[in-house]
Amino acid sequence: MKNPIVMLVVGLVVGVIIGALVLGGSSEESAPVASTTSAPAPAAAPAGPQRGDNLNAVKDRGYLECGVSQGLPGFSNQDDSGEWTGIDVSLCRAVAAAIFDDPDAVEFKALSAKTRFTALQSGEIDMLARNTTWTMSRDVNLGGLEFVGVNYYDGQGFMVRKDLGVTNALELNDVSICTNTGTTTELNVEDFMQTNGLGYQLVALEKADEVIAAYDAGRCDVFTTDRSGIAAQRTKLDNPDDHVVLSEIISKEPLGPVVREGDPQFADLVRWTLFAMVNAEELGVDSFNVDEMAKSNNPAIKRLLGIEDDFGSQLGVSKTWAAQIIRHVGNYGEVYEETVGPDTPLALARGSNAMWTDGGLIYAPPIR
Repeated sequence: MKNPIVMLVVGLVVGVIIGALVLGGSSEESAPVASTTSAPAPAAAPAGPQRGDNLNAVKDRGYLECGVSQGLPGFSNQDDSGEWTGIDVSLCRAVAAAIFDDPDAVEFKALSAKTRFTALQSGEIDMLARNTTWTMSRDVNLGGLEFVGVNYYDGQGFMVRKDLGVTNALELNDVSICTNTGTTTELNVEDFMQTNGLGYQLVALEKADEVIAAYDAGRCDVFTTDRSGIAAQRTKLDNPDDHVVLSEIISKEPLGPVVREGDPQFADLVRWTLFAMVNAEELGVDSFNVDEMAKSNNPAIKRLLGIEDDFGSQLGVSKTWAAQIIRHVGNYGEVYEETVGPDTPLALARGSNAMWTDGGLIYAPPIR
């Protein structure tokens, strides 16, 4: 008679051997085996700009490089002495003031609508402030670029000669239209004319001065761009009073600054420079009373001016960054009135660009 204990041991050994052979077989036929070794680490993502890289580069250089238009009065334009002025220029100067406490620590680069984005992508400029419309396709598809705010709410319109006899945009049939190539303006006018079944011929040129010169010379019947741009370019016509701006607005044009993606600190600096100017207007702090307002008991004003808390360190700049902006450049309302407001050649009422407290769209998150 066989010993049952011996039989049991033999059975166990045979079972272990068979199991080992099965587990060592094809991975497609066997159950997965737990490994005692750790999985290989995933490949590292390509290195990109790090937080603070852009700001550090600007500080090391000693000045900000800002892309602007080739000449749009009220927004970015050189006066007879070569000095750059305009609402976009003021935003560039405000960023320089936040960084260096010097609004003149900035170099302006005049860019066409066609080249403005590639100049930013390539690193030729640090930021773009060039009456540029924020759209979904630009925000999503323009590689490596980020819109950080709106410093002017606009809409597209039309200007015609009075002797054309047109009083409504829907009467613009079988006309030639001058505009800038590579812009939302070009796309918007095509949408409007096609939607309303109107015949037209587009005369699209790269430089803004070329467009208005072509219109003034009679190469086209209609000039179209943002309403603010029409007001600016109308001042360049030989006989401005011979032309009329039609009342229709055919688009939304939120214009604002753009930076490269990948460095959130620099994006935040440009964004909160604009917000600081808006908050300053809301709080009644301007370039004339900024030092006196530093004595205010209002906690919001104290935070804005760096009397309480240090928000500047979060942006990589001085504790008094916002006070520097306001002292050198002014609050949003001051800049608006000096560059495009009713007492300037453009004579633009605040309208949509009034503070939210006055029924406009200008609104900024609080500094706290």
